[in-house]
Amino acid sequence: MSRKLPLGEGEASRTACAPGLLRCGVEEKTGQVLTAAVLARRVGWAADLVSGMAADLLAGHWNAADVDLMASGVDAGGRVLPSNAWMALRRLGWSVTLAEGVRVNDRIVRMAQEQAGRTLRSVKWRADLTAGVIGTWPADPTKRAPNEWDAVREAVPGGRDLPSGVITSRTRQITAFRHKHGRLPADVFELEAAPRSARMLLLSACDGQQATIARGDDPGRVLLRLQLPIRSDPQSYKDWTWVACPLALPPTVPPGAVLHLPTLRVHHGGVRADLAYTHAVPKSARTGHTVALGVDWGLNTLLSAGTVRLHDDGRITAVGAGGMFRAAGVLAKGHRLRRESEHLHAKTDHYQRLIGDTNSHVLTGKQAVLADEIQHISARRSNLNDALAWSAARWTVDQAITASATVIYVEDLRSMEARGMGRTLNTRISQQVRGQIVERMRHLAAEAGIAVVTVPARGTSRHCPRCLVPLRHRKAPDRPTTQGWKWALCPNPDCGWQGDRDTGAWQRIAARGLTHQSKTVTDRASGAMVIRSVVDKLEAQAMVEPATPADRRDRSKTGPTRRRTTRPAPRRRRAPSTTGPSGPAGQRPEGHAHTGRRRLPRAAHRHQDVTTISTPTTRRHRPRGAALGAGFHLHAHATPPRWTPPMPDTTSCIGSLS
Repeated sequence: MSRKLPLGEGEASRTACAPGLLRCGVEEKTGQVLTAAVLARRVGWAADLVSGMAADLLAGHWNAADVDLMASGVDAGGRVLPSNAWMALRRLGWSVTLAEGVRVNDRIVRMAQEQAGRTLRSVKWRADLTAGVIGTWPADPTKRAPNEWDAVREAVPGGRDLPSGVITSRTRQITAFRHKHGRLPADVFELEAAPRSARMLLLSACDGQQATIARGDDPGRVLLRLQLPIRSDPQSYKDWTWVACPLALPPTVPPGAVLHLPTLRVHHGGVRADLAYTHAVPKSARTGHTVALGVDWGLNTLLSAGTVRLHDDGRITAVGAGGMFRAAGVLAKGHRLRRESEHLHAKTDHYQRLIGDTNSHVLTGKQAVLADEIQHISARRSNLNDALAWSAARWTVDQAITASATVIYVEDLRSMEARGMGRTLNTRISQQVRGQIVERMRHLAAEAGIAVVTVPARGTSRHCPRCLVPLRHRKAPDRPTTQGWKWALCPNPDCGWQGDRDTGAWQRIAARGLTHQSKTVTDRASGAMVIRSVVDKLEAQAMVEPATPADRRDRSKTGPTRRRTTRPAPRRRRAPSTTGPSGPAGQRPEGHAHTGRRRLPRAAHRHQDVTTISTPTTRRHRPRGAALGAGFHLHAHATPPRWTPPMPDTTSCIGSLS
């Protein structure tokens, strides 16, 4: 199968990954059918061999000299290292050692070298970051001065574009090491131990002598052939046999996509296949956009988004009223799991102090139980965050597609550090999966040819989207004198705009992005489109005008009020319904049909405990389905993508609320 994708004009290649499951296999030599359990056992034997060799490689080269040599890109003779990690390791002479009596082919060694090489290459960034933080260690690690922030950013490669939260997290890690050992670590290799090697098979590092993949007559199915051992410690090449495994493709994989060799993992007694594929998508542009979707971040209202339009005369108008993605229930559940995990970690550390160096302590069994529970809670948090990230990203891209937007402008996360809001609220904000949402947003938007551009976030919620005057923030529209942050009012008497703080923010973000299109650049390291700085001349043009002139007609009463009957409408009509396509006439009288949901979804009637969602703290919020196990979506409330022609702005002429 050819791995080259033909591209047309205006197209770009997009590589994605789809999950699959190997349910069975057939041993080609004997024709024996392998069940899912047998197949998982044989794949697990091969994965154990690969992970063992990769762990030995990591342990032998977990030092600054080898990592710097790997990251330099050249070998001892000055030749450029290959892009494939396993080829680079062989050029450097870093080989693996097998256990005595074990015989594997060269492709198994390739997978181990590829896995270890990728890890060693990724360590270089952490090593430079740690060295920069240690070299500019502040006088007070809990709070850096402005000059100390400038010093650490200068010491770290690419520190000017690095989120401050990353530097703060690394500072906390070094501070914990200092409290434990009484000194600063020398480098990241003393600060962190060699990472564990994952139990998986990177078939992408192999060729046709180890694994092949090909489509069949059915476009929705492929055949994966690979060599697997018949015992945990193969003694010769005869202990390796070819196994053919049919694999069903998900409907998200296009028929004309180019398939690549997957990565196999043993998970819960089955073999999961992460199948990579490449297909053609419309090419996204950096400039030339007229309709843009602005996205603003919030706390309980995770996302607020809306569309603005750039007209030929330079005017910018808002399209519709925007929408919101509220995930307060999901975030509350994530914070509850985080607190529970912190409690279990503290308890485990206390048990460890009591156990000490004793091998047969009475608390050893309890510590093992707590360790398993910590892993279980970590998996739940990971799954919840992953579901939230995909759901929020899918909602955002759907909003852009429905509004025919060609670009999505998102606030830059580098300057969004949770500070000054209290310890609890700072932790809640910093634990949100904003980075995952942006990455998945780029992934989904690329399929539709929509560009995702990050813009500076400074001042987007502070200034009025109409006149750029600093806003006054209040508690609510009916409480104009109470200090707060949710409702914004423009003090300019010629403007008079007021609205939700997040609504004004997404209008400012989208308008800033449209006026700074010429400043959009593509980051070389990540390939993401960014606007790095704000130009005052262009910012002065980023004002969102009302879509239609404000309706200022006199609405005073000019005549008598129309008389209405005091008799309420009957619940059912007295007249029979019209003749239908079948059945006798008049059998079913017309009546009121309830649109509300009378019963909870089927998942809500399962026997689950109420701890599936956090306990409500107020009387307003009563968890209905999720308290009984209805799951994720009853606690993620998203505005449907119903975009209409520009609506008249009714908030600009409300006047004073005092």
